[in-house]
This record gives sequence, structure tokens and C-alpha cells, in this order.
Amino acid sequence: MEVIITKDYDEMSKAAADVIAEQILRKPNAVLGLATGGTPVGTYKELIRRHKEGKLDFSKIVTFNLDEYLGLPTTHDQSYHYFMYDNLFSHVNINPQNVHVPSGTAVNVEEFCEWYEDEIDKAGGIDLQLLGIGGDGHIAFNEPGSSLGSRTRMKTLTEETIEDNARFFDKREDVPRFAITMGVGTILEAKKLLLVANGEKKAETVAKFIEGPITSQVTASALQLHPHAIVILDEGAASKLEHADYYKWVYAQKPKAMELLHG
Repeated sequence: MEVIITKDYDEMSKAAADVIAEQILRKPNAVLGLATGGTPVGTYKELIRRHKEGKLDFSKIVTFNLDEYLGLPTTHDQSYHYFMYDNLFSHVNINPQNVHVPSGTAVNVEEFCEWYEDEIDKAGGIDLQLLGIGGDGHIAFNEPGSSLGSRTRMKTLTEETIEDNARFFDKREDVPRFAITMGVGTILEAKKLLLVANGEKKAETVAKFIEGPITSQVTASALQLHPHAIVILDEGAASKLEHADYYKWVYAQKPKAMELLHG
């Protein structure tokens, strides 16, 4: 796992955008896994800026979002479908036919989840999966106790997740109790993972998933199993890492290391 510690949220967002932009430039028809929430908004703004400057072309990009609330139509302003168009898709030249967000109004949820997995397979798998992390250490909506081999399915949200997300709704009772989410196993099949986290509020959780044991109680800890996982943090989110100085040292040596690797 490569851990990159940046000065602040803006620097974190730009560093994450660098990783995504590199993927797009290297493979113009890349399959991107995307995330919602407050943390990646800065990254999306940076990608939009680069697109408007003519540096990034999304016309052949295919996307799969991690999750969606069950019960919310695409027009609901708190649906993740709405979020993605509001924060990225409406501002770049992506083909709407290449956009995939789980359906919050699926009639047969089990069949839809199987279809979603099949669509990822048909697309050739996800090249780069962007992730955030919940306060309890979950990735996507894989709440504590989720199998590390789980696939796309329906999940019941924890009280903590409902409380965390209540700020986006008029009242707590409006927060959906269920969601469709990619499973941890599905996420781990992406060729590259990119997780972003910011703020001291996430520091303890970040330390657990990076330096603690691999456990289903902190599903983000499964990133330790992935051969190509990148974690980008600001100073606040990194503040409780025991080996923060080492991660900074490794990152500082990266240019020389790449030179040695590739000659």
C-alpha cells in the first residue's frame, strides 16, 4: 500500500486527480470506479478544471459507481446518481450510455446486483477504483462485519452511517436504511485502488485500516491485501499514523526508485 500524506484538502484533491488523470491519459477508454461523499468533491472539481482546459477527454471513459440508496429515484437530490451528475458528469464530455450507477428503484434487487456484476465483467473490469472511507472504516456501504469476499448486494446501514449522512437530509428519519453496494470482493478485483481521506475526524479510522489488522470490522483494511492500492491523506487524517514519517520518506524517494526500476 502506497501512503501519500499531503498538506491539506486541496493538495490531497490535486494528488488524487493526478492519479485519475494519469489513468485516463494512459488508457482513454479506461473503466473508472467512482465514489460519492464530501471527500472526492475536490478531486472531481480538479478533473473538471483539467477537462475544460482541454487536458482530459472523458468521451470514451466508462464508469461504475460504488453504491446507491435504496428507495431514492435518480431525480432525488440526495441520490448518488444526482450527486455524480451534479459534481462531475454534467461538466465533462462523458457519454451517458457509459455511466453506471446502481438503481435505487430496482424492482428485483437481487437480479439487479447480479446484472451490475455482469456489466463490470463485460466492460473488462475496473481499471481504477476511487474510494472514500466512513467513520467506522467502511468502504462503499460495506458496513462492519461485511465479508471481505462479498459481491454487489443490498446492505442494511448502521446507526452510525445513518447519523453521519443525516446532515444531507432535512431530517434523520429521511435517511434510507438500505443501500445497494459493490462488495469488498468486487472492489478488490479492480486493477488499482485509490482511497482519499481528510480531516482529524478520520485519523483514528485511517490508522486502523492502514496499520491495524485486516478485519471485516474495518472493511477498508482489505486494501492491505491489494497489490496496487494508493491512499492519499491530508495531515489531519494522517495525524494518528505511527509510521507517518516513514511514509513521507518513501514518497520523497519515489522519483529515484522509479529511475532504478525503469532505468
